[in-house]
Amino acid sequence: MTLSDQEQIKGIREAYEEEYGFSDPDSYVFKTRKGLDANVVAQISEAKNEPQWMRDYRLNALKIYQSKPVPTWGPDLSGLREEDIYYYVRPADKEGRTWDEVPENIKKTFDRLGIPEAEQKFLAGAGAQYDSEMVYHRIREELEAQGVIFKSIDVALQENEDLFKEYFGTVIPAHDNKYAALNSAVWSGGSFIYVPPGVKIEMPLQAYFRLNTASIGQFERTIIIVDEGAFLHYVEGCTAPAYTTESLHSGVIEIVVKRGARSRYTTIQNWSDNVYNLVTQRAMVYGDASHEWVDANLGSKITMKYPSLYLMEPGAHGEILSIAFAGKGQIQDAGGKAVHVAPHTTSQIISKSICKDGGRSSYRGLLKVHPNAEDSKSTVVCDALLLDDHSESDTYPYIEIESPRVTVGHEATVSKVGDDQIFYLMSRGMTEDDANAMVVNGFLEPLTKELPMEYSIEMNRLIRLQMEGSIG
Repeated sequence: MTLSDQEQIKGIREAYEEEYGFSDPDSYVFKTRKGLDANVVAQISEAKNEPQWMRDYRLNALKIYQSKPVPTWGPDLSGLREEDIYYYVRPADKEGRTWDEVPENIKKTFDRLGIPEAEQKFLAGAGAQYDSEMVYHRIREELEAQGVIFKSIDVALQENEDLFKEYFGTVIPAHDNKYAALNSAVWSGGSFIYVPPGVKIEMPLQAYFRLNTASIGQFERTIIIVDEGAFLHYVEGCTAPAYTTESLHSGVIEIVVKRGARSRYTTIQNWSDNVYNLVTQRAMVYGDASHEWVDANLGSKITMKYPSLYLMEPGAHGEILSIAFAGKGQIQDAGGKAVHVAPHTTSQIISKSICKDGGRSSYRGLLKVHPNAEDSKSTVVCDALLLDDHSESDTYPYIEIESPRVTVGHEATVSKVGDDQIFYLMSRGMTEDDANAMVVNGFLEPLTKELPMEYSIEMNRLIRLQMEGSIG
């Protein structure tokens, strides 16, 4: 490696630390003690001034969480010391409705991440969460006039309790899995979105989640209802500074897509390598409606994340496009689930994974067709790219077909970047790093072309940072 190459890599690493890896001094107005029990859950509910039914729901969810064992069918989670986690940290006294109302130190953080600029340029609305709470939420006035609700979930519970109660926990109940139960007990922050019938939001809504405090858990809960004939694109981004102690992110996303509606949920996460990222996200899709998950996972220590589609009525369609990038010391266990409940439904799962420096990625997915879901169609494609000889990639496909008349396809490939490819590109004047980056960008092109231009550029930049070993 030449001196100029070393200087370039150093510059890229410094740029990442400047933009994403920085941390702020601890600044909060309230923080629970470490560990979790009924007193901590009640304290969270009291701090939020919640109705009694929600406190009861939380306490019941805590019992479910405590009764379920830690999953052993995937990556080893024994290194996560849940008794050392802070489960609630409130960074500010109130949520800002204008950017000027956000506390100055937090505002500077999101200024560095580009959130205000992004909102002004190409967003229909934006929310920003810092540790356990949303500190900012705003939607364009013309959408609000059409009846669109885009609020932090805590505000929605206070101001739209009936609508909130109608959908909360209906897509992902507390007993779904251990970490859905944990989220149900200690959830805080996240977005609540309702799009009325026929309303089409052409510009994306976005939420950005930032972990700042060491040894913290972030447990946002997002609920999205896209009513009949409506359209929504929601984009989520996440970062955290690197600490020597583990942090936990365990979000829950519940989406309902009603008849004839269309929705897309895009996630680009580049957590630092001390974060356990254990997420449950599911969409219920009804007649002639469609939902798309575009899911990119970079960074984190361990990710376990499987966006799910439940196709509930004839004509429902769903797509999952998943990418996982595993570097040194990282495990990305990702994929997707498509459950065909009704006949004449269609789905597609495309999974792309990249491993380097001994990282490990796994595709873990479920395709299930119920007995009465005849004439359903589904395709699953898993592609893995290894950038060295000591990284690993695994595939765990589960296919359960209970109807005799369906069309199902599954294919999986694992490939390695060839020396001849790199030699050819370098013979055209590229450096080895640029040649590797070009091969990887071509491999990921099916995902990046589905992103809005601004996010596609950001995604390519994050991949380049991963290629240089700057993340993790």
